[in-house]
This record gives sequence, C-alpha cells and structure tokens, in this order.
Amino acid sequence: MAGVTATGMAGVPATFSSATAQIGGFLSKKPYAPPLWATHLSPMPCHTFSLGHFPTPIHKWNLPNLPEGTEVWIKRDDLSGMQLSGNKVRKLEFLMADAVAQGADCVITVGGIQSNHCRATAVAAKYLNLDCYLILRTSKLLVDKDPGLVVNLLVERLVGAHVDLVSKEEYGKIGSVALADLLKKRLLEEGRKPYVIPVGGSNSLGTWGYIEAIREIEQQIQQSSDVQFDDIVVACGSGGTIAGLALGSRLSSLNTKVHAFSVCDDPEYFYDYVQGLIDGLNSGFDSHDIVSMENAKGLGYAMNTAEELKFVKDIAASTGIVLDPVYSGKAVYGLLKDMAGNPAKWKGRKVLFIHTGGLLGLYDKADQLSSLAGSWRRMDLEDSVPRKDGTGKMF
Repeated sequence: MAGVTATGMAGVPATFSSATAQIGGFLSKKPYAPPLWATHLSPMPCHTFSLGHFPTPIHKWNLPNLPEGTEVWIKRDDLSGMQLSGNKVRKLEFLMADAVAQGADCVITVGGIQSNHCRATAVAAKYLNLDCYLILRTSKLLVDKDPGLVVNLLVERLVGAHVDLVSKEEYGKIGSVALADLLKKRLLEEGRKPYVIPVGGSNSLGTWGYIEAIREIEQQIQQSSDVQFDDIVVACGSGGTIAGLALGSRLSSLNTKVHAFSVCDDPEYFYDYVQGLIDGLNSGFDSHDIVSMENAKGLGYAMNTAEELKFVKDIAASTGIVLDPVYSGKAVYGLLKDMAGNPAKWKGRKVLFIHTGGLLGLYDKADQLSSLAGSWRRMDLEDSVPRKDGTGKMF
C-alpha cells in the first residue's frame, strides 16, 4: 500500500482529477456532493472552497516496540498544505464557503495564543479576500504586551489579521462564544458583515470536513485493495475532527473502531461535545457507541513533560515523522503507552493514525528541546585542502 492514491473518475488517480490539480482549481468554489452513505445527514453543505492539497498520502509507519503482529500506518494530513496545514484545512473548506455565501466581509475566530486553527483561518480568509479578526488567549502577565512575531503569530500578523488579546482568566469567565459575540456586535456597529467560526472550526458544518476525509480514506483503500484498517486513532482538541471521523467510519464501508486521545478537557466533556455535533446533523447515533475517548492531556493544554518532548524527538529520530507537542505528539505518546500496557488489546491490529499537523508548535518549545536535539560540531579541516573546480565560490 506504499504510495497509496485514491481513484477518481474513469480510473484516473484523484491526485490528477481533483480541483486542486487543475490550473485555477485551487481556491475555487465548487458544488459539494456528499458520499452516498451520508446523504441522509442534514443540514448538508452546498459548496466548498478548495483550500487543501488532497488526497493526503497514507504510508506504513515503523514505530518502535509495537505489540506482536500490530501494524501502524499514518495518514499525512500534516501535508495538506503549508500555511494552512493540518486538519483545520478540511473544516475551513466548508466554513469559508458558508461565510462567502452569507455575504461576509470578515471572519472572527478564537483560540490560544499559538492556535493552529487561528493561523489557518487567517490565511484562508486572506486567500478569499476577507479580513480576519482573532481573539487569542494568553497569560495575565502578557495580555497587555505585544505578543511578538513568534510561530503562528508571525504568519497571522504577516497576512494582516487583527489580533485581540484576552487573559486565560477572562476567557474562562466569559467563554469563547460570548467573546466572539462581543466582537461581532462591535463590527456590526461599524457596518461590517462578520462571520463567526467557532474554536477549532468545530461545529456541525465543520464536521463535514472529516466526513469527507473518511470518503478519501475509503477510496484510497479501494485503490490499494491490500490493507483494511481495524482502528483509526487521532488527537482530539476541539471535537470536530473526531466527530467527522467517528460518524463517517460508522456510516461508510470502513466501519473501523475510532479512538480519540484528548489533549485538553476530559473524555466526558468530549463525548458530550461530539454528541452535540452529530445531533446537529441528525445522525441518530450515541457518541459513546462510535468513538472511544482516552485522556492524554498530561500537564494540560499545550504543556509538556520532559518525557513527552523526548518522545517527540525520539520518534522523529527513528522514523523521520515530526509530531507536534500539543496534539499528535501527545496522542501517539498515549497510544504507545496503551499498547505497552494492554498489548492483547492491540495485538495483530492494523491501525491508521491521522497526523493532524501543527509542526509550527515545535518552535514554541525550542528552549525545552535544545538539550534533546541533534548534535553539531565545527568541521575539522586539514591545514591544506586543495580546491576542486565546479564546487562554487563564495565572494
């Protein structure tokens, strides 16, 4: 199954038949036709924008110390783009189409100071000629200071996003919905036409992004015909990705067991939140029946132990896959701990891990990672090394 591709119309690989592969297809608006197995869900989106590079590849992942007969494969949604990268792109394809359809001239969204979702939203908005307003949560000590040009903030501010800072205490007291409504009210009074995107893009409309991802996986499996997955594993940070994966898996031919490792809040919170999302699509399912939630938040959201960071470094060094410390890093850490503690549960299983991106989050941990990163040295040169032609000159 190495180098898996999906198949499009008339046997043409979807890589070449997709809108993003055609000149002028990327960033274009297109009608949306859901998978046949999802046509009973409602409300159903009418259009999407092509914001990502799909299908993303699936390949075998040689993780160390797996139970006997267990295989882990990885779907590289971290390769869905560069500036927009990760799972947020799939949700934004639907959310941005809705914003444009409603005549919005700007979008509002909320997240942490290094939110991948906020960065992706800022880029997508600018692609579509919309202004973007970000409400970012930071510490009480930093809320009155310039947040700087670090990691996601650098991209957001380069593309002209408007940044409003709130403290974690204010965020906890008021909540993301009320904060977004307050900013929306102010923008309406200025004559603007704002569209609010929830934290992580996780509402029932955004859920369609990962319903569509299940169709993509289904097509990739059909094309390869030599692998069937028993389990799908993913990090859970706001609920929309796992809602789409769980619902799509249950409705489609995959019918895999879906596992979510929550990196903030507790599993019961996410069971309830996912229930709200799938109820919003009139699915008729109970979230407890379609997904298994595990707690992987550790010290807390975007906080890491030294052991977790060493794990991220060790996986990169042994497999070449760079995990982010906030989402996928914690999820894979939790997965391998569960495999070590319960090998019989995973023995002989074929597991598909969804890498949801977030590479930029590593830069925020650079100081903590400095002692773990690869070594360096000054090259030892002999006293006289004859120059060879054709190697270039430095002036």
